[in-house]
Amino acid sequence: MENIQCFRPTKAVIDLQAIRDNVVHLKNMLQPEVQIIAVVKANAYGHGDIEVARTAMEAGATILAVATPDEAVHMREYFPQVGILVLGATPISFVPYAAANDIMLAVFSQEWVEQAAKQNIDRSLKLHIKIDTGMGRIGVSTRDELQQLYDAITAASHMLVDGVFTHFATADEEDTKYFDKQVKMFKDFLQLLPKKPRLVHVANTATSLIKDASLQFDAVRYGISMYGLAPSPYVETILPFPLRPAFSLQTELVYVKKIKAGQSVGYGATYTAEEDCYVGTLPIGYADGMIRKLCGQNVLVDGKFAPIIGRICMDQCMILLPTAYNIGEKVTLIGTQQGVTISIDDWAGKLETINYEVPCIITNRVPRIYSN
Repeated sequence: MENIQCFRPTKAVIDLQAIRDNVVHLKNMLQPEVQIIAVVKANAYGHGDIEVARTAMEAGATILAVATPDEAVHMREYFPQVGILVLGATPISFVPYAAANDIMLAVFSQEWVEQAAKQNIDRSLKLHIKIDTGMGRIGVSTRDELQQLYDAITAASHMLVDGVFTHFATADEEDTKYFDKQVKMFKDFLQLLPKKPRLVHVANTATSLIKDASLQFDAVRYGISMYGLAPSPYVETILPFPLRPAFSLQTELVYVKKIKAGQSVGYGATYTAEEDCYVGTLPIGYADGMIRKLCGQNVLVDGKFAPIIGRICMDQCMILLPTAYNIGEKVTLIGTQQGVTISIDDWAGKLETINYEVPCIITNRVPRIYSN
């Protein structure tokens, strides 16, 4: 494990032991022989793909899932022997590389297969048929489409139906009506295949954690909860084991000044002090992913809440301090300080979004520092 030298005090600290624990706990509740597909797309949800992938594999994952061909290439450079699955659409130009480097591709178009068959490949291209059972993104959605796609793959030389999968739209919700409809459709479609592929996988994180074990099939795709976050507030109430968040965001005070009542702070002078107070400047801004809508969000200084005031700048933001502090005082934006916690879910609430989005928007300008 390598940590880059970091001069700027702003950094994301990734607890690899938390990720390890989250994988082990899932593995312990799976049926024997069920594989874990560690979802490390989008730079492992902003946590750092290589270190997270390595940790997940050490903890029991056997396959890595990404979203794009470029992510697959990056993974293959570091993991030459590990199964890699691209979950999203893939251009025809990537087919020779995928075949030569044993990268599994999602497929959902007969036309794509026919074009891919014209590529110069001399090794089996492993394809996973995506069935759209109700998500409405990619995937075949009729019996005829499935049959035509399957026939096109089996008719092509050097192509193999290695897997079949779907994605559930409401697995993290209490109402199971739509989920049950998707399950039934997938099982019906699965029966249409002349031969069961090597890997059948339908269970996303929520399905893996709270649904019937029969839906584990051959593998489960472990995403958001590998990072210690619940897929939804409902799932959080019925988790089978405690999750350990892996992501924290830290910085420190680079400037502290006392301002008088009536003085304003930041672009547009949107904050005006009602009384004399201390203002601290933090070296993090919207270019780091701390977008302007986070104005008013608390950070932690000396275990105490301190709100962000004024407009967040590109590289800096200001906070209202409870008292004067020295330059270099540690500040926690996400994480725990002196027993007080600000969570990713807190940020998600402020941003009116889901917890998935928060670590993903912290840009690569913020170095990831790894701890065990």
